[in-house]
Amino acid sequence: MMDNKIDFNNKTILITGGAGFIGSNLVFHFQNNFPNSKIVVFDCFRSNEVFQNGNLKSFGHYKNLIGFHGDIICGNINNSNDLLLLGKYKFDYIFHHAAISDTRVYDQEIIMKTNVNSFYDLLEIALKDHSVMVYASSAAAYGNLHSPQTVGKEFPENPYGYSKYTMDKIASRYSTEHPNLTIVGLRFFNVYGPREFYKAKTSSMVIQLGHQILNGKAPRLFNDSKKILRDFIFIDDVIQANIQACKPKKNGVYNVATGISRSFQEIADILQKELQTNLGTEYFSNPYKGYQTNTQADISTTKKNLGFDPKFSLELGIKTYIPEIIRLHGDENS
Repeated sequence: MMDNKIDFNNKTILITGGAGFIGSNLVFHFQNNFPNSKIVVFDCFRSNEVFQNGNLKSFGHYKNLIGFHGDIICGNINNSNDLLLLGKYKFDYIFHHAAISDTRVYDQEIIMKTNVNSFYDLLEIALKDHSVMVYASSAAAYGNLHSPQTVGKEFPENPYGYSKYTMDKIASRYSTEHPNLTIVGLRFFNVYGPREFYKAKTSSMVIQLGHQILNGKAPRLFNDSKKILRDFIFIDDVIQANIQACKPKKNGVYNVATGISRSFQEIADILQKELQTNLGTEYFSNPYKGYQTNTQADISTTKKNLGFDPKFSLELGIKTYIPEIIRLHGDENS
C-alpha cells in the first residue's frame, strides 16, 4: 500500500507521543502498511501525576502499543538528556505529537516549556537529519472566534491554544529560513476513535457518552446541546491527514476536520441508535465560562495543498467505533 505516493518502507520514523491517542494510531498505520519501516516511539508514558484540575499530566499508555515491534524510548521532551537518546538515529520523518494538550491547564510555564521550548529542539533534529516535520497544532489557537475557523485568523483563549499558536509562528519562521525543510502543522479539531480511552477525563464525548449509555444511564448533556456544535473528525481521517502532510504542495498550517459542524445532541442520538437504547437525555447547566458554542473548520486549503478528503461522517465514524466502545466498557482507564 502506498500513501499519497510515498513508500515509507526502509525509512526511519520518529513519533513523539507515540503511546498516546493519535501517535499510537500512527504507529500501527506504519507498522501494518510499511513493515520495513523503522519506527521509533518517544513518550514519557503515564504516571499518576495530575495537574491542579485533577487531570493526568501524561496520557501515553503501554496498552496503546501492545503488538508494536519497533523501538521505544521512554523520555520527556522537556529533558535535553532524554532527547540526546534520539541522536543515534537519522530520521526521515518526524511526527511530533507529544504535548500537554489539556485546554484547562493554566500553568503557563509548564505548558510553554513543554509545547514550545521542546519544539525548537525537535526542529533542530529535523534540520540536522533533513527530516520531514509534521507536528500537531490545534483548533484551540482560534479561541472563541466565529465559524468557520480559518488559518490566519486566531485568538487563543487559554495557555494551550497560545502555545500551539506560538509553535505555528516558529514553524513559519523556520520554513522561511530553511526553504528546503518540509514542515507542516495540523490543527486538529474534535478527534475521536480507538486508542483515546486512556485520555480518561479528556477523552471525547463520543466514548464518554457511549459508556454512560452502556451503564444504563441517560447521556448527560449541557442545556441547549442542540445548539452546541463541534467539527468532529474520526481518527482514520486524522491519520490520512498526517500522511498527506508529508508531501504538501506548500508548507503551512492546515485545519484537520470535516468542515461540517454537528451537535452534542446528535452524538447522543447516534450512539443510542447504534446501541439500540432509548434512554432519553439528561440536561444540566454548563459550568464553564466562555464556552465555545460552534466550531466548523474551513478545510479548503487542506484539500488544495494536502489532497485531504475526509471519508467519515459522524454517523459512519461512530458506527465504526462502536465495537471498541463496547469492548472497553467497564475497563479501567488507569
